[in-house]
This record gives sequence, C-alpha cells and structure tokens, in this order.
Amino acid sequence: MPLPKHDELRIPIMELLNTKGTMKLRDFVEPLAAHYKLSDDAVNEMYPSGNGHIFYDRISWALSYLNMGGLLDKPKRGVYNINDKGKNLLLTPELIDSYIDNELKKREPVRGKNKNDISSNIKEQSLSNNTPQEELYASFESIKESIFDEILETILSKTPAAFEKLVLQLLQKMGYGGEIKNSGLLTKYSNDGGIDGIIKEDILGFGRIHLQAKRYKTDSIIGREDIQKFVGALAVAQSNKGVFITTSGFSKGAIDYANSLNGSTTIILINGKQLANYIYDYSLGMQVEQTIEIKKLDADYWDPMKDE
Repeated sequence: MPLPKHDELRIPIMELLNTKGTMKLRDFVEPLAAHYKLSDDAVNEMYPSGNGHIFYDRISWALSYLNMGGLLDKPKRGVYNINDKGKNLLLTPELIDSYIDNELKKREPVRGKNKNDISSNIKEQSLSNNTPQEELYASFESIKESIFDEILETILSKTPAAFEKLVLQLLQKMGYGGEIKNSGLLTKYSNDGGIDGIIKEDILGFGRIHLQAKRYKTDSIIGREDIQKFVGALAVAQSNKGVFITTSGFSKGAIDYANSLNGSTTIILINGKQLANYIYDYSLGMQVEQTIEIKKLDADYWDPMKDE
C-alpha cells in the first residue's frame, strides 16, 4: 500500500489523540502504520536525499497543520493533545480539511490577486497533497531534469573528440585512476581499434579500464551488435573491463547481452540520462548557483530546558 499523504493522516491522528490523550510525535508511527497496514520497508522509506523518513515527516506535517488550524494543542515541544474544538469537529470529519484550509488562509499575509503567485500556488498544493518538504524536493528534481537536458544539448553541440575527452575526465572525477598522474589516455582516431580511451588503475598500468564513447542524438538507440563489437575490441586489447558511454540509450538486447557476460568481461553501460546525472553529481563543468539552508530545532539543545 502506498504511503498516505499528510492530509490523509489528519483524521486518524485526531482519533488516536481522542482515544489515548497526550502523545509524542514518535508515538504515532506504529499505530498509524498498523492502521494503514504499511510494511516496515514503507515506514522506513527515506527521501532520495537521505534526509529523513517520508512517513515520519508526513505525520509531523499533519500534526503541524492540525495545530495551526487550532484543532490540537501542544503542551510542550513535540507533544500533542486534541482540544475541544478538535473533538467537536471530529464528529463531522468530512469538514476537517476545508476547516483547516480556511484557518491557514487567515494566517497568510495578503499577497494581492495575482493568480500566478508562485508562493500561493505552492501553499495550495501543500495543503491538499504534498508536504512543503516534498514540494521542495519535487521542485529540486524538476530543476535537475531541466539541467540534465541542458547538459546533453551542450554535449551534442561539441565535437566527438571533445566528448571522448569529457567522458575520460568524468571517470577520473569519479575516482577511477585515483591519484595516478596521467592516468587517462585518449587513443588516436587512426588506430583506436574500437577503444576511445584508457584509464590506468595502478601506477604500473597492470589494471586498465577501456572506454568507448558514442555521441548520438538522445532519441537514438545503441543495439546489441555495438556492444558485441566493443567486447571484441576489449579482447584484442587483452582487457576484461569496459565502460560504454553514450548520450543516447541502449536497446534491451544490448543491456541483456552486457548482463550475460558472467564476469569473464565486465561491461558497464551508461546512457544519456545517467551520464548527465554523473556530470551533475560529480560537478564536472558545473558550478553552484544557489544554496538553500533549511534548519530544524536541535532536540539536544531544547529538550533539557525546564518546561513551564
């Protein structure tokens, strides 16, 4: 079963508080997981960034909205109970979401009547579907996808030789070749034998990774035959390690063939999307445009303070 959205958690949370009284945030995880019949894997699912558990975060935001809507009280930090207004509204649960939305609108400063107000649109989406944190991650992923497209468009505007140099630099940036000086070598076009670049894994060059780079249009597909030719080139070079990198994609046959080599030869296939992702993640030819710092309360600092 998919994880419930934060607004879907509101009524079960209110019912729990109505039954059990005061509860801490972490106390909601187990009963709500049981209520929705969630597996341990679902409960422990993390954000792609690794920054927190999604289910726990949605519970936290559901509690925050219920509190901001005036239906829950917080006797102290991280502790909640349902008040009389919440108990009364729980008798008509179908009205809870609209009530909270209206209460939150009252808290918002007047922004004018611009229908394209981005802040207002995000607020409305957060109230009805995703948490603000999930909206932030979704926006971040959307920006990354746009940058990935720009990376590939830029690569396609360069020469094949520039692309071969780029992929060699990328593999080195990813740690292949380590601290070895001049670990990367581009082969000459006139006698490359199907190998575009070589990376030495050790100082003496006993271990080598051979590269093939194909700068094709993003909607092109590389088939099994091309991978077979690359394996043949590796055999001639007496190598069993190869990386085939392209700006396009691979057919199922090509992928299945690479996976069927059973360790005698290892071929890693990197398609255009993965290539752009690696370039982005390893900051090859990239620069930081903006850093957004989001902070949260430090429990180790606040919790030891004496409550009123």
